Amino acid sequence: MSNGLTGVPLAINPLSRKDFVSDQDVRWCPGCGDYAILSAFQQLMPNLGIRKENTVIISGIGCSSRFPYYVDSFGMHTIHGRALTLATGLAMTRSDLAVFVITGDGDALSIGGNHLIHALRRNVNLTVVLFNNEIYGLTKGQFSPTSVLGKVTKTSPMGTVEPPVNASALALGAGATFVARVLASDRKRMSQVLERAAKHRGASLVEVYQNCPIFNDGAFEDVNSDGLIWLEDGQPAVTADGKLGVVAGPDGIGLADASGADVISHNPHIANPSRAFELSQLSSAERPDVSVAGILREVEAPTFDDLSRAQVDIGCPRPWGENPLQPAPALTDDQLAEAIAGPDTWVID
Repeated sequence: MSNGLTGVPLAINPLSRKDFVSDQDVRWCPGCGDYAILSAFQQLMPNLGIRKENTVIISGIGCSSRFPYYVDSFGMHTIHGRALTLATGLAMTRSDLAVFVITGDGDALSIGGNHLIHALRRNVNLTVVLFNNEIYGLTKGQFSPTSVLGKVTKTSPMGTVEPPVNASALALGAGATFVARVLASDRKRMSQVLERAAKHRGASLVEVYQNCPIFNDGAFEDVNSDGLIWLEDGQPAVTADGKLGVVAGPDGIGLADASGADVISHNPHIANPSRAFELSQLSSAERPDVSVAGILREVEAPTFDDLSRAQVDIGCPRPWGENPLQPAPALTDDQLAEAIAGPDTWVID
């Protein structure tokens, strides 16, 4: 399997978590799930073995987007919804960088939704960590694109009237080659998934269910207890107690008593994303608290930045239908001038 960190310089000396801790005071509300994600990220980075000088964190606007200040690496706190545009440019022009995008449900799925879709469908080699607390926290408790239907907030005093965006399903629909969902309260498995996402070559999206104790406390309380189905490669998809499982039927997958039905075995490497898409939306009227987490999809495909760099490296445009990675002879000065001018120039007398 190709590695998303290929080409990123390795650290000369072993690094530790302290090497990725900045001198800035971490300023989030007490009990915020962001602390757990930051700690897991700082612990993960030494395991990747790359230089911190070649680690870049790009964020947008929101509570989560303070992240670059707290990690001792290069980074940039950009504007609302635009983190992925800058990250795409970096990934295209600097193959020696490990690019991470830190964003929230409002930043990525509202004003930034269009950029997220295109970065994922293009399969840009970067890792998106999407903090989902189902609320706008930085601006003090307005409903966000992922707020549940009927949620009462400062901007929806009678309850929201729009269905929420399912971030993982959206990513799968856009064609993302790596999609996962984790819980900030489950640090061990969150770290494992983040490491696989970072090493995946292509667009990785990790949706993190996290708590906002001030404006949306207990949003994932049920999922944290009995309603979680953790997906493992080659393992049956069941709840932690083994009582409820995912079964396949004529109308798609559904929930059933795990002891009396054939529970599916999870395989995130299937090229067709249909099963992963079904899993991302798994719930039922009887058990609305049930959700799945883990790696939903992990497949290989050419990346946008590799293909773009290859076109530059070969020195001339390739005819349609030819392999864009196939090397070609370097252009002469006359050929280069002709390529720049193109076939559609004209002279005005």
